[in-house]
Amino acid sequence: MGKNLYITTAIPYVNAKPHIGNALDYLLADIWSRYQKQNGHTVRFQVGSDEHGNKIAAKAAEAGLSPKAYTDQMVVNFQTLMQKVGAEYTDFVRTTDAHHEAAVQWIWQKLAPYIYKGKYEGWYCVGHEAFFTDKEVQATGGICADHQKPYERISEENYYLKTSAFTDKIREAIEKDKLRIVPEFRKREFLELMKDGLKDVSISRPKGNLTWGIPVPNDPNQVMYVWLDALANYITVLGYPDHAEWQEYWPADIQVIGKDILRFHAGIWPAMLLGLEVSLPKTLLVHGFVNVGGAKMSKTVGNVVDPNEIIDNYGLDAFRYFFARHIPTQDDGDFTWEKFENAYNTELGNDLGNLVQRVAAMITRYQAGVIGDAPQAEHDMQPYREAMESLNFNIALDHVWENVRNLNQYLESVKPWEVAKNRETDKDAAEHLSEILSTAVGTLLQIADLLVPFMPHTAQYIHKTFETGVVVPHDGVLYPKIYNHTPDPHAPKGA
Repeated sequence: MGKNLYITTAIPYVNAKPHIGNALDYLLADIWSRYQKQNGHTVRFQVGSDEHGNKIAAKAAEAGLSPKAYTDQMVVNFQTLMQKVGAEYTDFVRTTDAHHEAAVQWIWQKLAPYIYKGKYEGWYCVGHEAFFTDKEVQATGGICADHQKPYERISEENYYLKTSAFTDKIREAIEKDKLRIVPEFRKREFLELMKDGLKDVSISRPKGNLTWGIPVPNDPNQVMYVWLDALANYITVLGYPDHAEWQEYWPADIQVIGKDILRFHAGIWPAMLLGLEVSLPKTLLVHGFVNVGGAKMSKTVGNVVDPNEIIDNYGLDAFRYFFARHIPTQDDGDFTWEKFENAYNTELGNDLGNLVQRVAAMITRYQAGVIGDAPQAEHDMQPYREAMESLNFNIALDHVWENVRNLNQYLESVKPWEVAKNRETDKDAAEHLSEILSTAVGTLLQIADLLVPFMPHTAQYIHKTFETGVVVPHDGVLYPKIYNHTPDPHAPKGA
C-alpha cells in the first residue's frame, strides 16, 4: 500500500481571469500527482481561490455586485481552467468557505502569543496586496516591477505577527533542507533576503481601509489581512484544526508556487506553522514566469497568452507537452506561437504521431494486425526517475523523447519494409520482421507508461492500440486526432 502524499498549488486571486501562471501551477502539480499515483501512492491535491481583499471589493463594486456574488461568478473561470488542463485535484478551497473562515479565526487566537498591535508605516502595493521594505522599494526605484505602479506610503494601526521570533528556526530549516526550496538558487536568494532577520508582518488592517475580509477575533475595528487568511488554506482544506484526518496528509510533500510569492511561503507561512506547532512543509517547488518572445506578458503590451486558446485550438496533450517540456520546471521559460507550432508539428506530429501510425500500419499490413510477443523494453529508466524525483519534469520529458528518437532511428536502420519484401524467398525474414515490430511495440508501450503523468490521453491511445496483442485501429490518427485539433489550412498562423 503506497503512502499518503499531499501537493498544493497557490490559490489565485479571482479579481481577473486566469493566466498562464495559474495553468502552470495546476499542470506541474498534476504531473507530480499522476506520477505518484502511478507508483501506488494516495495523493491529495489542493487547488482553490483567494477571495478577500480590497481588489475584490473594488471589482465587485464596479460590476454592481456584492463581493461574494462577484467571487461566485469569477471562481468558475478558475474551476474551468483546472479541469481544462486535466488537473485531477481532490480538494477545492475558497477562502469564503465557512469552515475556512472559522478555522482562520481559530488560528489567529492560537497565534495570539505572537501577535501585537502597533502603528505601521510602510510601502504598500495594491496589486500584491502586500507591504514592502524600504530596501525592496529602493531596488525597484519606487515602482512595483510586477504591476508598474508606484508603491503607496501608508500609515495605520495594525496587528503584527512576530515573524522575527522565528528567524533562526526558519533559517536553520531552510539551510538543512527540512524546508527544501527547489531550485537551489531560489533557496540562496531567500536566505540572502532574510540575512538580517525576518521582519514582523502586518496581519490586519483597520476596517475603514479594508472592509472585505475575515474579522479579527475580539476586535470589530480590524479585518484580517489577506496573507494570513490565504496561506492558512493549505491546512484548513484538509480539515485543520477540527477534523483529525488533516494529520494523515500534512506536512505537504510539495507546495507549488511562482517565484513572486516565495517570500511569503518561505517567511510568513513557516512562522505561522511554527507558532501553531505544526510541521513545516517538506518542499517548496518554485517555478518561474512564462515570457512571450523574451518579453514579460502584459495586458498593456497585448502579448498575453490565454491557456484556453491553446487548449481549444491544439488540444490538451499538446498544451501539456509544450509547457512541461519547453518551459523549464524550475526557471523562467519562453512561449511563442512559432515555437509552439514547431514542437506540435515536428515533435508531436513527426517524432511520435507518425511513429505510432507507422508501427500500427506495418503490423496490420504485414502480420494481419497480430503483434508478436513484445519483448520487455530494456531502456535505462534511471535518468527519467531521477528527473521526476528532483522535480525537473522538462528533463524527464527530454529522456522520453530520446527513446522516441532512438526508436525512429532503429526502424530507419533495420528497415522492416525491406525485410517484409524478402519473406517469400527468405524463411527467416518473417521471424526477423515479427521481432523488429514487436520490439517497436515493446518500446512504444514503455514510452506510453512514461508519458502517463504528462500526456495522459496520448499514453492511453498508445496502450489501447497495442496492449491486447492485436493492433486496435482507432477512428482517425494519433496526430492530430488525439489533440482534438484538425488544422484549418486557411487559418492564420498563431493568434
